[in-house]
Formats: sequence, C-alpha cells, structure tokens
Amino acid sequence: MASVKEIRAQITSAQNIRRITHTMEMVATSRMRRAQSRMAATRPYCERLKAVAGHLAQAHSEYPHPFLVPRATIRRAGIILITSDKGLCGGLNANAQRLTLSQVKQWGEQGITVDICAIGAKGFQFAKRAGLAVRAHQAGLGETPHIDQLIGPLTVMLNAYREGEIDALYLCYARFVSALRQEAQMEPLLPLGGQRLDTPARHWDYLYEPDARSVLDLLLERYVETLIFQAVAENMASEQASRMVAMRAATENADDMIGALRLLYNKSRQAAITKELSEIVSGAAAV
Repeated sequence: MASVKEIRAQITSAQNIRRITHTMEMVATSRMRRAQSRMAATRPYCERLKAVAGHLAQAHSEYPHPFLVPRATIRRAGIILITSDKGLCGGLNANAQRLTLSQVKQWGEQGITVDICAIGAKGFQFAKRAGLAVRAHQAGLGETPHIDQLIGPLTVMLNAYREGEIDALYLCYARFVSALRQEAQMEPLLPLGGQRLDTPARHWDYLYEPDARSVLDLLLERYVETLIFQAVAENMASEQASRMVAMRAATENADDMIGALRLLYNKSRQAAITKELSEIVSGAAAV
C-alpha cells in the first residue's frame, strides 16, 4: 500500500488535472456556441447559391461546365479531409480518418487511386502516416476561419478536377447534429448533382453577360468553395462540442479518482494511527 504522503500527492495531482479539464470544458462550451452561430450564419448564403446553381444547371447553355458533367470512368478520386488542428476532442478526428481509410481501401479494390486535400493538422498528420498521396493541405485556421485561408488548397483540387487529373471529388468532415452527437460524413462534391442542386419547377434559358463560360465558372466555383467552407464551419462546431463532452467526462473521472484516493488516504492514515497506538501499548506493557 502506498504511503500517506504518496497518496496525498496523488490527490493533489488529480485535483490539478480536474481544474484543467473543467476549465477546458467551459472554454469549449463557449467556443461551441460561437461556432454554432458562424455555422448558422453561412447557411442562408449557401442555400441561395444552391438555388441559383440549380437553375443554371437546368438551363440549356452552350457551355457544358465540367463541374456539372459526370465522368464516364473514374480512375482517380480526390478527398477533402477536414479535421481539427488540436486533439482532446474524443473520437472526432478518428471517425473521419477511419471513414477515409475505408473509402480509400474500397476504391483501391476497384483500381481507383486517391489524392487527399487535408484541412487541419490532424488530417495532414494522419495522411502522411497512412502513406496517402497529399495533393494540398492547410492548417492553423484558428477559432474564426476565413474563406481566404482555404482558397489555396481548394484551388489546387478544383483545378485538378477541371483539368481531368481527378475524376470525382468527395468531402469528409464531422457533421454537427447536436451538442452530444456528431457524425462523420463522406459526401460527393463534384460533379455537382443530387442534393447539391435544387430542382426548379420550371426550366428556362438565360442571357449571359459577358458569356456563359465566365458566369458559370465564377458562380459554380464560388458555390463549391461555399460548400466546403460550410463543412469547415460544421466541423469546427463538432470539434468544440466533442471537446466539451470529452473534458466533461475527464472531469467526472477525476472526481471519481479523487474520491477513491481520499478513501484510500483515510484507510492508510487510520492504519498508521492504529499501528502507532499498538506500538505504544506494547511498549507500555513491556515496561
């Protein structure tokens, strides 16, 4: 059994850890609320762009935009993997990484190679460890990311798709469901279709100024960038929610450990007192 002094030191250490985890829980709660506000603020713009892109996709333009035309054969795919820059957020990053590895393995069995664009330090480190081909990466987005920070790596991936270097582009991130639930998602991004585009009730043609190519290039590229920024905002809200839950669990575990150590401390102290009394009584009887 550990000495009373050692147990007292362990209790002090556990109390210090509890203060840290409780503080981190409070900070994560505050940041989660701000991240939720940013996530909600991006939705109206994204929904409006989705409606406009849906109308343009149904219009009969003389310019078939590459973002709207499916490839006949997929030989190489790209995944934009969004993770956090820091840890201590439960299984958030591990779930996205596991989903990415599963998809890469599935494509590998079909002879499809994969390029990764890692948004977040954890995703980049994972891709390097797993030996995946990293075409672009970006880390250090901070608490309030801006679209300008993402333009570089996103341009690399969009140009690769536009030029035929990759035939499909997917998005992997943690979707924010609630403060207690976050889900890793692997969603098709390019070519645009399905839920990514609204289906208008009526079809009509447009007059493009200066021309259809210029309008579609600019609008669809902005729309895809907005979809990715929305995913980054959701992932950040998920990160803070997951960290809040993880730190709350760590605080509760520290409380349990402190309680057990205090019980052990009291038993050890009582045993030491009993031993001393026995020695005193034995000494008195010997005299």
